[in-house]
Amino acid sequence: MNSVTVRNLLVRGMLAGLAAGLLALVVSYFLGEPRVDEAIAFEESHSHEHGGAELVTRTMQSTGGLATGILVYGVAFGGIAALAYCFALGRIGRFGPRASALLLSTAGLIAVYVVPFLKYPANPPAVGDPDTLNQRTVLFFLMVALSVLLAVATVILGKRLAPSLGNWNATLAAGAFFVLVVGLAYAFLPSFNEVPKDFPGTLLWQYRLAALSIQVTLWTAFGLVFGLLAERVLAPKPARTEGKTPEARATPVAH
Repeated sequence: MNSVTVRNLLVRGMLAGLAAGLLALVVSYFLGEPRVDEAIAFEESHSHEHGGAELVTRTMQSTGGLATGILVYGVAFGGIAALAYCFALGRIGRFGPRASALLLSTAGLIAVYVVPFLKYPANPPAVGDPDTLNQRTVLFFLMVALSVLLAVATVILGKRLAPSLGNWNATLAAGAFFVLVVGLAYAFLPSFNEVPKDFPGTLLWQYRLAALSIQVTLWTAFGLVFGLLAERVLAPKPARTEGKTPEARATPVAH
């Protein structure tokens, strides 16, 4: 793949990331922010400390701050995903541009978010010990790195087993390897149970579902939009010749 094609896909990946970020912003505003407000209200009602004035108001956080964060993240995410697409194209099977984009986004969602999320799920305000914040952050990103590396190793393993086992059996064997190693990581990495006893379980469940919904929206929308844009770069349709029959287009004009 030449540098011009990579550049075109990179730009389109960033545009697709921006579009996906807009959709994720809508989901976040209507599903996530109400849960955050409820968690903050719970935290304030159970806190005996009174801080000073807020540097950034809650209104600004839930509007301008939220939009800036998600849209910037969407553009950066789209660019990185587009580069990964350029590397993976042709190495993950004989799929078209759209199918490859959707397959890559699905695999990315599982490896980058779902697998780490199941071990270290998102927590709303008032949940989590501040003293373990750094440790939890490091472990979450460690889980992300491990999951991505395992996903790459799973693809390589599946391709190497395919000639001897067949595609179906090789896929099952590679998938079993991924699940086994992830399960071992879940078992040996430390866990945290820092939910206050009186914190509403329904609110915690709704918050985590909202966080998952935002990521599903982001990755799915990116896969669909980027697949369409990538197809126009990699498999452009021939120009139409309207008003002419095939014989007329094939017959040269005499002078």
